[in-house]
Amino acid sequence: MRYDLLIVGGGPAGLTAAIHARARDKSVLVITNDPTASPLCKAPAMANYPGLPGVTGLELVERLAAQAKHMGARFMPGRALSVMPLGNTVMVSVENDAVEGSAAILAPGVSRAAPLPGEEALLGRGVSYCATCDGMFYRGKSVVCAGDAPNFDEEAEFLRSIGCEVTVKRLAGLSILGKDRVTGVRDAAGALTPCQGVFLLRASIAPARLAPGLEMDGSYIKVDAHMATNLPGVYAAGDCTGQPLQLAKAVGQGQIAAHFSLERGGALS
Repeated sequence: MRYDLLIVGGGPAGLTAAIHARARDKSVLVITNDPTASPLCKAPAMANYPGLPGVTGLELVERLAAQAKHMGARFMPGRALSVMPLGNTVMVSVENDAVEGSAAILAPGVSRAAPLPGEEALLGRGVSYCATCDGMFYRGKSVVCAGDAPNFDEEAEFLRSIGCEVTVKRLAGLSILGKDRVTGVRDAAGALTPCQGVFLLRASIAPARLAPGLEMDGSYIKVDAHMATNLPGVYAAGDCTGQPLQLAKAVGQGQIAAHFSLERGGALS
């Protein structure tokens, strides 16, 4: 099925975009890990959000999600691994699946994880973000798993089940070693672990690695007044677009991104 709109992220920006699109009877798929794990959901009260004084962050996100679902938005649990524009469509890979839309909105929030030493240079040459996608290439080999993805234990166990020798490491202080291929990792204590593959199973992937060629402004996604990025059919909204990191801004940008992404795809009536 090809959707009118794919949304990566289930926070206020992404959910507002979903609500806006469904109000126009457009097909929407929201790709998200557990949205209640975000820092916003730990806020005991939102004092500066208009009209809902005292609402907790969790209550607000749950209300937005319930509204989007009630209006008919579909939800797909999992990590988006790549976003690729292809002519008049945008493909998003999610774990070991792929979905297609006329346009996509990136609303993953702020990426707080800097790339590890060696990660970018060795991506695709021993570094992977998905065990179930790439694990078969490492059958019978030594691999290291590190990360905080909700399904981390499940993916590590999958690698063991296909015959990989799995070592679990903490992300903090980890360096990935190798010239043309991964040869090992060094942890914060200086210990060397030889391996042929490294699976970085983070809860989310930084936008610049999620969508190759995406233009950034520092660590934020660069957008125009319509929330369009430099990639055709790809828009962005919320904290991922930069300061101020405010809930009201995220909600407003989600509406703008949905409006112009649907207009771009010819789906806006």
